[in-house]
Amino acid sequence: MTAPAWRLRRAGAADADALALIAGATFLEAFAGVLDGADIVAHVARNSSPAAFARYIVAGGVATLAEIEPGAAPVGYTLLTAPDLPVARRDGDIELKRIYVLAPYHGTGLGAALIARALADARAAGCGRVLLGVYGGNRRAHRFYEKHGFTVAGERRFLVGATWHDDRVYGRAV
Repeated sequence: MTAPAWRLRRAGAADADALALIAGATFLEAFAGVLDGADIVAHVARNSSPAAFARYIVAGGVATLAEIEPGAAPVGYTLLTAPDLPVARRDGDIELKRIYVLAPYHGTGLGAALIARALADARAAGCGRVLLGVYGGNRRAHRFYEKHGFTVAGERRFLVGATWHDDRVYGRAV
């Protein structure tokens, strides 16, 4: 079987619609059957709208879009932002606020390519550590981050819709 032809590119404010589309689709895919449906809808509407992505990018966030060929349909993305996590911060910290890939592209190397790009972007920006938060019950994500050198740096409570969840906070030097 031939691996899908995907490419990574820097996303700008003009890509907010594509980022919002893939954000909503991947969040639903990751958490349907795990989180309450109404909470998923409310969370995506508030945090993954085109306007939300445009705000992140205008505020200095760095987004990478993964697109599949032919047609350049969005199938994954990352978003780096200023940290907003309840851990002791260091100078040069940055948060990997989002990293998602549609399930049909899991196991293709796309997730590894996205995280490598995010780490390279953080390094290029002069950052010394990448932080991220992940749902406490997402064992697959825990294994993925740990495989890529992240270690647990703390915990947080995270609101999805109207329900609080316990998350892990990971960190990794770059």
